[in-house]
Order: sequence, then structure tokens, then C-alpha cells
Amino acid sequence: MPTGPAAPDAPVPVVLAGANGHGRSHLRNLRRLADAGRVRLVGVCERAALADGALEGLGPVPVSEDLGGLIERTGARAAVLATPIHTHLPLARTALEHGAHVLLEKPPAPSAAEFDALCAAADAAEPACQIGFQSLGSAAVAAVRWMVADGAVGEVRGIGAAGTWVRTSAYYARADWAGRRRLDGRDVVDGALTNPFAHAVATALAVAGADRTPPEGVEAELFHAHPIEADDTSCVRVRPRGGPPVAVAVTLCAEQARDPFVTVHGSEGSIVLEYTRDRVVLRRGREERVSVHPRTDLLENLLDHADGGARLLVPPRAVAGFMGVLEAVRTAPDPEPVPSGAQECAMTDEGLRRTVRGVDEAVFASAERVALFSEIGVPWAAGKGGRA
Repeated sequence: MPTGPAAPDAPVPVVLAGANGHGRSHLRNLRRLADAGRVRLVGVCERAALADGALEGLGPVPVSEDLGGLIERTGARAAVLATPIHTHLPLARTALEHGAHVLLEKPPAPSAAEFDALCAAADAAEPACQIGFQSLGSAAVAAVRWMVADGAVGEVRGIGAAGTWVRTSAYYARADWAGRRRLDGRDVVDGALTNPFAHAVATALAVAGADRTPPEGVEAELFHAHPIEADDTSCVRVRPRGGPPVAVAVTLCAEQARDPFVTVHGSEGSIVLEYTRDRVVLRRGREERVSVHPRTDLLENLLDHADGGARLLVPPRAVAGFMGVLEAVRTAPDPEPVPSGAQECAMTDEGLRRTVRGVDEAVFASAERVALFSEIGVPWAAGKGGRA
């Protein structure tokens, strides 16, 4: 195990598990922090070959498939885990047991049972575990909650989140677990709501103050245009244990890709949080006030916490609400196909793009009305009635 804390001014030794795919964004962040003298990459846990130049600027480091052995050999104090969803629990346990603080990519686990096991492991370990919902490191979330508590928009009738992105066939061909609900008998739950738009779900629940408690109920309507197991066009309505309902509608088959957002609907106005940009827009009548808020990097926050001062921003139990939604998606009937007659297909340089006609309007209407697709007249969702 690591022999002890590094000197206060020394870079913190860090290992990265999963350096391909989304792991490349963590490499960029590690390079930024290394340039600032905050961290030192000492190892990479990866099965696949790394792209040429992937570790440029980070120095030669050992690459191994054995995370525990890598932590032992390098004395790493922290581990960033950006691996497939179904590997999160065993790798997090390994890192914690070997004395490394953990930054674990979202979603933290593919089921409620594995999430409970993760929480138990984190509670029992001396090192800390942080979940990588980066939007929850933004001061914008607290700003919106303060506005709501201060009565800025009157009585809140509901909260809606909307996401319209484009993902082609290449997105699902990149890995054997992509777009899967299960793989080799294990839960994966790699759907639009639970992975690419997991931040939309988690941020909406945080704004509602429903992030740390499993919801009272979840209605889910799951669909797919791509030939996959999981959902790529879906909506949920969450009933928190107290507070207004929360609806999240998303698609990866959009007519036009736009920044996702969360809207607080009040009796006297609305608040829009563009969570990828930390931008808040308060609207009351003709008045519109815009503010942009700072964001704390979650790896830096984890290291500050490990050094004995900072409050950990996203410990596992802070995302219990999100995991309640994931569990509802996991246990819902398999997503239904969007009829081919409602789709348009076009080959692009990035693979086959599938567009669901009218889906952008449906997503925005769902978020505006805090309603399900079946309730707003979406033809291919008629009769679904909010399957839980």
C-alpha cells in the first residue's frame, strides 16, 4: 500500500484506469494539473493499446491491467476510474482497499445493489470516494437553489430537463458494452438517461433538493431508434419525497444538437440552468438576469479533501436520487423501437445518423410541461402511459 501522504508541496501521484474513450478527457485534466504542479501521473490501467501521443507531456509511465498492483508499485495516492460501467464497483473496491482516494466516473454503478455495495465500501475505507458528476461541482446549482428558496419565481410547480444530442452508429460500435442493458449476464444500463445524459438527471434532482434521497416513484418511457438494447430517446418523471415533480426528456437522435438545460417552472417566472456552461437565466415577466458561476474540478476537490480541509462535493450517497432513477430504468421493460417511418437516416463521416422526426419539439415540450411523451401527443409513444 502507499506508504503515506506526499509532502505538502509535492505533486500527488495519481493512476488512471481507462485512458481511451472518455478517459482522454481525464488525461487532458491530468496534464493541466501536472503543468500546475498539483499531480503526477504514475501509472495507467488499461487493456487496450493507447493511441500514439496519448501520454504526451505526462512522461513515460507503466501501463498494466492490474490496478491493485499498479497502486502498490507506484505509491499512488489517488485513482481516477474511467472504465466501463459494469467494472466500477470492483475497481473502486480495489483502489480503496489499496489506500487510494477514488474519483469514479458516472454513473457510479449499474444497479441499486451495486451502488449500495459501493457506498458500504466507501464508508468502510479510510480513503475518500468522489463520483464524477462534474456539473455538481458548479456553484450554479447552489445559486439556483438559493433563488428558489428566496422566492424568485414564486411557487415551484415542477422542474424539467431537456437534452438533444446526436450520436451516430460509431458511438455504439466503439465498445462491446455501448448501448447495452446487460452484457455477459451483468447489468450495464448504458442508456441515454443513465450515461450521456446522466448529468441532466443528477443536476435536475440536485436543483430540486432530491439528490440525496431515493425518489418515491419514477415513471419511465424508454425508446430507441438505433438497433441497440438500451434507450436513446426517453423520458422520466420523478416523484421526490417532498417537493415538485422532476421530468427529464432526452434524445441522441436529435434534429439539431443543442446544449442541455434544466428549467425551474414557478408561478412567477422561471430559472434556466445551462449546466454544461454554468450559466443561469432568471426570467420574471419582461425581466431577464443572466449569471455565470465558477466550477470546482472534482479531482482537485478530492485532493483538497484528502489534504484535510475541503468538503467532498459528490460523495456516493450524494447521488442516491440519481441511482433511484437508474434502478427504475434498469428494471423497466426493455425500450421499444421508434417506428422506422418516424426516422430519417443519413450516412456521415462519423457513421449512420438516425434522426427521429419532431423529437426536439417533443423533448422541449416534455421539459416545459413536466410531462411524459405519451401525455403530449407523441405518436410513437401513444398508449405507453408512463411505465414504471
